[in-house]
Amino acid sequence: MEHITLLLAIVVVTALVFDFTNGFHDTANAMATTISTGALKPKTAVAMSAVLNLIGAFLSVEVAKTISGGIVNEDGIRTEVIFAALVGAILWNLLTWLVGLPSSSSHALFGGLIGAAVMSAGWSSINGGTVVTKVLLPAIAAPLVAGIAAMLATRLTYRINRNVTDEGQLKSTAKGYRAGQIASAGLVSLAHGTNDAQKTMGIITLALVTSGVLAPGSNPPMWVIVSAGVAIALGTYLGGWRIIRTMGKGLTDLQPPQGFAAQTSAATVILASSHLGFSLSTTQSCSGAVMGAGLGRKGGVVRWSTATRMFVAWGLTLPAAGLIGAGAEFLTKQGPWGIAVTAVILVGGSFAIWVASRRQPVDHTNVNDTDDDEPQGVVTTAMAAVQPPPIGGPASDLASTIPAPASAPDDPARPPAKV
Repeated sequence: MEHITLLLAIVVVTALVFDFTNGFHDTANAMATTISTGALKPKTAVAMSAVLNLIGAFLSVEVAKTISGGIVNEDGIRTEVIFAALVGAILWNLLTWLVGLPSSSSHALFGGLIGAAVMSAGWSSINGGTVVTKVLLPAIAAPLVAGIAAMLATRLTYRINRNVTDEGQLKSTAKGYRAGQIASAGLVSLAHGTNDAQKTMGIITLALVTSGVLAPGSNPPMWVIVSAGVAIALGTYLGGWRIIRTMGKGLTDLQPPQGFAAQTSAATVILASSHLGFSLSTTQSCSGAVMGAGLGRKGGVVRWSTATRMFVAWGLTLPAAGLIGAGAEFLTKQGPWGIAVTAVILVGGSFAIWVASRRQPVDHTNVNDTDDDEPQGVVTTAMAAVQPPPIGGPASDLASTIPAPASAPDDPARPPAKV
């Protein structure tokens, strides 16, 4: 019994560590566009996001119930399985943070849980219908819906303001969009706390159920809700600057109207999904909205090389976290020494990733710097090659390809030159 109590405590702490990594990994969802457009200073933005993440954690428990009693069958799942799942999720989160890719913390958690459960009890331990309807389908639909909504909202915004030419009106409009962008960023932060903090609540509740502390189907206790909210808020305040750079500057260059459209669209999708109990990826929703906003502005260009790397990370997250979780579960099945080895791998791997990140640090002072060495896509290069010359006087470096003759022959149609 003491062993179970100690293991349960380890699982709860590990779950809160995952929640912390989820916070700084997903700060970009709410604040990347606000920071990149200059609507808020970086430190102010992450502080505001942290507070609203904490508030959002108390608004609903529907997603937590989906995780604690929906994805896996609670019968036969040991507490060690939860620990192994969290190891897979944390390590994948840190790896994608290191390379600045906005992958899904949610899918990392689901992948780790599925992989560990299959290693422990086989495929029968997975509720396939719930995985498809509450995880996979939202993963495909959410970025598409958010992206299309953001693109249409961006086009509508620029169309409404196309006749505004007065300098005073332009400044007033820009201020209005910046204020709207701050408000919409706050809404995304609130939605993120409502959706993502619940995932940790669900995992801790599942661990309590498997240990016999709670009855199956129970709602998260209040101490679980509070601790999950605080952990994700602290992680958010730390700021995942590498991913903020990718989301804010790496995908496309956003103006305040685009940032407002992107964040409003993403927040609407996330809040609606949280109400329905769909455990979607807030990262994919916000990334899709950013790309949609980039395409919605005339002349806007999405950096498809960055987007392609991001799509690959999305596709790899579930199976990669699942493989790590399955490997961790294989070790924990060996007994106390296996659990200890798994813990050492988690701590050692996390420390190694942190050391690697110090080689090229990214923080609030350089988060808006862009990588000028990134190659342009084929479409962008082709468009640049056919750009017309700028309107104005002739360029000084242009030379005539056909020199004029020194003396033109007599032409009866041309009047004689004046002397």
